[in-house]
Amino acid sequence: MSESSPRIRIVIADDHPIFREGLRRLLEIEPGFTVVGEASDGREAVERAAALKPDILLLDLAMPRAGGLEALRLLAETKSEVRTVLLTAGIEREETIQALQLGARGVILKESATQLLYRCIRAVVNGEYWVGHERLFDLVQTLRVVGRDPDTSPPPASRLTRRELDIVSAIVEGAANKDIGRQFGLSEQTVKNHLSNIFDKLGVSNRLELALYAVHHKLLARASDPQGRPRN
Repeated sequence: MSESSPRIRIVIADDHPIFREGLRRLLEIEPGFTVVGEASDGREAVERAAALKPDILLLDLAMPRAGGLEALRLLAETKSEVRTVLLTAGIEREETIQALQLGARGVILKESATQLLYRCIRAVVNGEYWVGHERLFDLVQTLRVVGRDPDTSPPPASRLTRRELDIVSAIVEGAANKDIGRQFGLSEQTVKNHLSNIFDKLGVSNRLELALYAVHHKLLARASDPQGRPRN
């Protein structure tokens, strides 16, 4: 980050003062980060987010008064624009899905390397999602287990070409653009162009949202069924 770039403003919410102090020191030695406030429970975190308007709220999952998930609900009710990252000692996969549905932009374990946390924060500030060390495919498998009833209205999947459905399937499996290009004999730029078209058609903005959408609307079944695939 250049010296002219604005600093990323962060609020830490955790009920352990020693952990907050240690995390503050780790964040403030990293160029481009500044800690503007702290909170010791979920409700205080929501209040700090409203008053200080940070870029990032690092939110512990288990706290008194209101835990991380409850704080996410409160933030959604107040239409807060802060981007929240759950920083937790442990989390169930179902809780990860719930946190994302409530508006969290990232989930990372406290045992993670410091550099991984730095990368997570920058990714979330740039509009991306970050989910621990888990492959995207594992997260989607969790969504299948948790279960979400599909909407009664038909999705606009019929607007996707066969190639676009193939690319959606590859994204769900966690493939990178380079891998997708190699699999289908396409350049990385062509893959990016296909993804841009898919995002526009389905109304999603990133790969995680696309993968969740694909499972929610059963696009993988369409992609694997030759009779159900639209033609190019």
